[in-house]
Amino acid sequence: MRIATPRSAGGVLGGFIGAIIMSVVAGILVTVAVTPVVAMSGIVANTAIGIFEDLPSHLNPGQLAQPSTIYAKKGDKKVKIADFYAQNRVMVGWDKIPQYVKDAAVAAEDPRFYTHGGVDILGVGRATLGELSGNEAGGASTITMQYVRNVQIQEAEAITDPEEHDAAYEEATKRSADRKLREMRYAISIEKEYSKDQILLGYLNIALFGRTVYGIEAAAQYYYGKKATDLTLAESASLMAIVYWPTRMQIDIKDNIPANTDRRNWILERMLDASKITQQQYDEAVATEVVPKITPRYSGCAMAETKKYRLGHFCDYVQRYIENDKAFGETAEERNAKLLRGGLKIMTTIDLDIQRAGVESMRAHAPAQYPGINLGAASVSVKVGTGAVLAMVQNRPFSDDPTFLKKNKKYTSVNYNTDYEYGGSNGFQVGSTFKPITLAEWLRTGHSVREIVNVNGRTVPLESFRASCLGGVYGSGPFKFSNDNLGVRGSQTVLTGIAQSLNGAVVSMQQKLDLCDTIKMAQDLGIHRASDQPVWTKADYKSKEIGKSMIGKIKNPTLNGNPRDLTMVPSNVYAGVDEIAPITMASAFAAFAGGGKVCTPVPIASITDHQGENVEFTKSKCRNAISKDVAAGVAYVLKFAVENVGFVGHARSSMGIPHLAKTGTTDDTLDNWTVGASTKVATATWLGNAGPYCYTKSDCRRVSTYAVGGGYNGLMAADQFIWPAMMNVADRKYGGDAFPEPSSDALKQTMAMVPDVRGMSFDEAKRVLEAAGFSVEDGGRTNSELPEGQVAETNPAGGSTVPAGSMIVIQRSNGKLSPLPNVVGLGYAEAVSTLQGAGFGSIDAQCVQGGSGGSDPSTPSSPQAGDVVKSMSPGAGKNVKRSQTVTLAVACT
Repeated sequence: MRIATPRSAGGVLGGFIGAIIMSVVAGILVTVAVTPVVAMSGIVANTAIGIFEDLPSHLNPGQLAQPSTIYAKKGDKKVKIADFYAQNRVMVGWDKIPQYVKDAAVAAEDPRFYTHGGVDILGVGRATLGELSGNEAGGASTITMQYVRNVQIQEAEAITDPEEHDAAYEEATKRSADRKLREMRYAISIEKEYSKDQILLGYLNIALFGRTVYGIEAAAQYYYGKKATDLTLAESASLMAIVYWPTRMQIDIKDNIPANTDRRNWILERMLDASKITQQQYDEAVATEVVPKITPRYSGCAMAETKKYRLGHFCDYVQRYIENDKAFGETAEERNAKLLRGGLKIMTTIDLDIQRAGVESMRAHAPAQYPGINLGAASVSVKVGTGAVLAMVQNRPFSDDPTFLKKNKKYTSVNYNTDYEYGGSNGFQVGSTFKPITLAEWLRTGHSVREIVNVNGRTVPLESFRASCLGGVYGSGPFKFSNDNLGVRGSQTVLTGIAQSLNGAVVSMQQKLDLCDTIKMAQDLGIHRASDQPVWTKADYKSKEIGKSMIGKIKNPTLNGNPRDLTMVPSNVYAGVDEIAPITMASAFAAFAGGGKVCTPVPIASITDHQGENVEFTKSKCRNAISKDVAAGVAYVLKFAVENVGFVGHARSSMGIPHLAKTGTTDDTLDNWTVGASTKVATATWLGNAGPYCYTKSDCRRVSTYAVGGGYNGLMAADQFIWPAMMNVADRKYGGDAFPEPSSDALKQTMAMVPDVRGMSFDEAKRVLEAAGFSVEDGGRTNSELPEGQVAETNPAGGSTVPAGSMIVIQRSNGKLSPLPNVVGLGYAEAVSTLQGAGFGSIDAQCVQGGSGGSDPSTPSSPQAGDVVKSMSPGAGKNVKRSQTVTLAVACT
């Protein structure tokens, strides 16, 4: 670029001296480049040699910035998802650049390129005269020198530290004699190491063609929508005209076209003068209008948001995955620079068929916007045993342009599927999809899915929850909870309790476990919060809720005190109160389907650099989180739910592939989940309020009826449509095997004898029964001969053998029954006295004929005191109410 600028008097004098020195030194440099030993004398010569010897002698061109590209596989083909670049450059070889371009470059920028040694003495002389006249005449910088300057600029652009970058850029572009001398020395060095064609190739690949377009291939594609090999003579000259003064000559600005045309025609004239083109070619070219076909190459994930695959958020996840991966540099700036400048070819793990199925179902059943609520929906699939992310969809399309987002509310940059650092989401409460984690801990500690537990909602003491990491027990006081499913009550197997999603069942299970171990089980499965735990603030201190030392510390009890640890509260084991990303839940359920192996999710299959060499990145880390037996036991229960419980029935495979699954909802149906898997693919689907809150509770509940007209507990489109749409495609592509059979221990039904607690107080009986592993229910009072308040009977009865953990109903005595004393054979008066003494006041006497019991009654007459009682009803020894009438048959005389 050559621009004449006005000079001050001091500037003219400085320029004059600098030009003289530069002209002399240039001659010396060229001489030294040719002659090993030079005899020189004079002050000027000695000074010039001193400057010359202080300059660096070699420049390494290094690697130029090149765009990185993200791909997906579609069969044997690669499908481009997005490009990332700081500079839009496509490196090409010598044979991919037409001769027109090469000749135009030499004619316009350096006519003696093939005859000088890197420094053009005639050009330097012309530039010196320009300095003396106060006008910049140009011509001092050869193509080799321009190449050197561009390399130094590129080195500056590659520096990630802002201050170092600015200093290096200033050094590479400043107007000074020493910079020019350095360029000359480097140019001579370059000419010694590379051929002229190699230097010209480097120049044509590095040159700026306006905006962020670098190199002839990218310029051809951007300005004319074609490859460089297809450029015409007129187009070639037009592009090389841009290099001279990009902001004035770039033809994507209409007002620049006349200036570009003039410069193009000047280049064509130089080419004609050099006999590089014929008169006819020249005439045809100058008669051709400059008509660009602007074809932008977009940088970033916006281009990935096509209607067919909607890969914008997945693309953003890949970008953030790289930016969080220290394999690409120690700092975020270094990693970003690697992506924008490294020329990486990134093959992702995405399966376009599952992705498309998810997009279509999401579009049909979860609108981007819905009145009254910030409606969100997300679904993600991972490969079991590898962690490869196969699909990632959500209801709101992607954009990361702040201005665009302000005007288009249905778009979002937030990725609902991932953790905060990978997409900006804080996650969502997972509800009952946490229950299988408690089940896993239940099985790990040797329990069976056929054990009987109390599934009712109720109030239990907090002291009943063991928590070894919190000092022994969780706390003190009452803990009240209820079930959403009120159709199943009483004593049920764990199998039924989990399948029917009964909170009471899981609480009963947890009372036999350690809360710390259950939370550890979840974290062993890779489950963690999507964003950090809330911490105490200065406002909390000012409101006197905490002491000053607590500021900045995590509010909730956690296992290890880490910001992403789960919250240590009893409700977490059945209601999933922590906000967790769908991708985390999919990965955890993949362990249940994959023999206990959990793998961190990864969206990248491979990366190569611009030379085709493999580039290291952080791959999925897999480990055995739970035993195969525990995984098989959980899979058995969740498969049973899919095949036998109505509200999980949508998770059945259309191809008969075995599936395991669990649904979940949170209060007011703000969050709705289906998480499940085959032995090959796991999918987590969420739909609900993207938050932070609904405008009204009725708005929140209205989400649950949208598109499906309600249904059990307000299950939504996320559960009934999107999850099966994606999994059915996964089944067709990847198949699926039968889940391993659970161990006999997981299925055993332990029998136990009910202790006989008759005659005990209720509390004592309850302690005895619970110590024996039974659940207890108060059956109220019943008629009994035992003293009031004592246990009259149990159901099942004491001494009977029943499944361990069964519910035992205790009935207490109301004290209203007494055994009838035997008064047969006594005299009538004595009999009456005996009965009255036992509390029976209602006595009826009947005389019998002949004094023989059992004969027909005679006409009633009053028995005498000594008449003998022959029989009684009810019979002697029976327990009856004392208000009961006792009928005596008396042999009257």
